[in-house]
Amino acid sequence: MDSFHYVVVGAGFAGCTTAERIANILGKEVLIIEKRPHIGGNCYDHRNEKNILVHKYGPHLFHTDYKDVFEYVSNFTEWHPYEHRVLAVINGKKVPLPFNFNSIETLFPPNFASNLIEKLVKTYGKDNKVSVKELMSSQDKDLKFLGNFVFENVYKNYSKKQWGIDPLKLGEEVLSRVPILVGRDDRYFQDKFQAVPEHGYAKIFERMLSNKKIKLLLNTDFKELIKIDFSEKKIYFEGKEFKGKLIFTARIDELFNFIFGELSYRTLDLKFETLKMNYFQEVATVNYPNDYEFTRITEFKHIHPVDSEYTTILYEFPRECKERDIPFYPLFTQEEKEKYYKYLEFAEKLPNLILVGRLAEFRYYDMDDVVKKALDIFEEKLK
Repeated sequence: MDSFHYVVVGAGFAGCTTAERIANILGKEVLIIEKRPHIGGNCYDHRNEKNILVHKYGPHLFHTDYKDVFEYVSNFTEWHPYEHRVLAVINGKKVPLPFNFNSIETLFPPNFASNLIEKLVKTYGKDNKVSVKELMSSQDKDLKFLGNFVFENVYKNYSKKQWGIDPLKLGEEVLSRVPILVGRDDRYFQDKFQAVPEHGYAKIFERMLSNKKIKLLLNTDFKELIKIDFSEKKIYFEGKEFKGKLIFTARIDELFNFIFGELSYRTLDLKFETLKMNYFQEVATVNYPNDYEFTRITEFKHIHPVDSEYTTILYEFPRECKERDIPFYPLFTQEEKEKYYKYLEFAEKLPNLILVGRLAEFRYYDMDDVVKKALDIFEEKLK
């Protein structure tokens, strides 16, 4: 395998986008090393025994405001139009998320609900978004009440289950993901482009990697082939100095043998159930912030409709990520960020190392953000 000038670690969206560009635009050979037995990373999906398309690692909904990203991914799939809707069980009632006028009217007496809606429109403007944190700091007692109510009943306990710590200890980027919509838009996302791949995500990755210049090694730990010499600040591949480009999308702390300690992640225990019934719930995802050990239930037939007398649902149980678990979400405490910056400083001393993706950059990325970052890195550092 000496001929490869480009080696990619990880076959999720970050790695596959980069490899596809190298092969199809540069016309160069590229090797992808993937630890799991399949491509697609956490976006991998498959049809189960009842012909229901399920997402093996939890629901993935493609949504973006980046026209160039949507057009790029469209090269590898046809789309099924889909707008995601989420309900949350609050005080025994199911209300839309993000929290909006419909949620307010469901949970509060009519006069008080009308008053809240009127104040939201007057203060923030119709069809805008306001963060829960901003409402909690409001000088208006009713708006402050609303912010505190949403924090306590929608966000606080869900976050404790999801992250395992007090949500106020999380970074701004996590808290800012909880908006209130000043309007009646019941969609979970408001992006311009919203759809799911007609034949699933796995097919996208198959098409991305169809170029013969792309060689794929599955069931392979990158550490079997790649070593970092810390003193010489060099990368070795199969025992020889590697002078090409290493595009790394896996855990940055693992790349450097955890010399500054392990970065903290959360993982999920996923429990699938296939039931003999048409539908289990009203929408694709129902959140349970204050009840049960799981955070949400997703029903895949809402996402990928199929003619079947069965339906498949998924319960998600978040917990601490331990050795050999699949990391899902970086834990954004200040201590963990500072640890990451030590790894980043170390990585920057290796001129032929390129970091891209959620694990390598220790940040939360939606799918479109990952594709955008990979396309940008190709243009800026590889082309």
